[in-house]
Amino acid sequence: MFMGQHPNIVTVREIVVGSNMDKIFIVMDYVEHDLKSLMETMRGKKSVFLPGEVKCLMTQLLRAVHHLHDNWILHRDLKTSNLLLSHKGILKVGDFGLAREYGSPLRQYTPVVVTLWYRAPELLLCAKEYSTPIDMWSVGCIFAEFITMNPLFPGKSEVDQLNRIFKDLGTPSELLWPGYKDLPAVQKMTFAEHASNGLRQRIGSDLLSETGLSLLQGFLTYNPARRLTADAALEHAYFKEQPVAIEPAMFPTWPAKSEGNRRTTHSPKPPAGGAAYAQYARADSDESLGFHVQNRSLNVAPGFSLKF
Repeated sequence: MFMGQHPNIVTVREIVVGSNMDKIFIVMDYVEHDLKSLMETMRGKKSVFLPGEVKCLMTQLLRAVHHLHDNWILHRDLKTSNLLLSHKGILKVGDFGLAREYGSPLRQYTPVVVTLWYRAPELLLCAKEYSTPIDMWSVGCIFAEFITMNPLFPGKSEVDQLNRIFKDLGTPSELLWPGYKDLPAVQKMTFAEHASNGLRQRIGSDLLSETGLSLLQGFLTYNPARRLTADAALEHAYFKEQPVAIEPAMFPTWPAKSEGNRRTTHSPKPPAGGAAYAQYARADSDESLGFHVQNRSLNVAPGFSLKF
């Protein structure tokens, strides 16, 4: 049995080989919606998730992520389009194309993972070692998206992504994030100074309580060592305050994409396959950090998918 098996993780039923070995098919459970497409449909109808519905989704997401991390698996591409929702209100995490096992001590991995809008700052700043906190940053971005129905940091490039994050959360410092000044991109670039009060301005108290904001800030903590874990988040006071999470069976339903016209979703693509990254740069070069600096701009190489 796949050690990632869990009620909130998409189930792989079997692997089927076709007439040739290059025709391999993975048979998975059918789930009616991906949340990215569903939220676009809801936006078109001026509909939003109610607080109890957000808590229902977040509880299931955190249980899935906790299970993965507890089994030494990094997902490395958590985003709303990789979250599925059934007509019974069950959320399932899917798309493990960038996932990999990790261990202790940590090994060096490529920083070019996770779709741009959900990518943690340590990855954007080209850290060579990372672990479960990168998934928790993505969870924070997804949490904010459930609340506002829009991506939190929809950057157009790696530099734009960093600037959007710094504008809302404040520019990091060595005090807030020990080791920040030693990150490869920080040594090569200078960032504008921003205060740290932008998040509440973006997400008003009518959308998220102070307790909920505390949870979001826990996910979006710069220092990975202090970033909230999935199991700690499940015990947060936000999930205990009224209104509490609804039961999945009480979740409203919408027509599945297979029952009508497909809608086009608008989000960046995940990093590409491993061969492209391997051909792009040697391990000991600046390019292996995922960028080279020219006139103070970053050009990022394709990422790669690492197998278990």
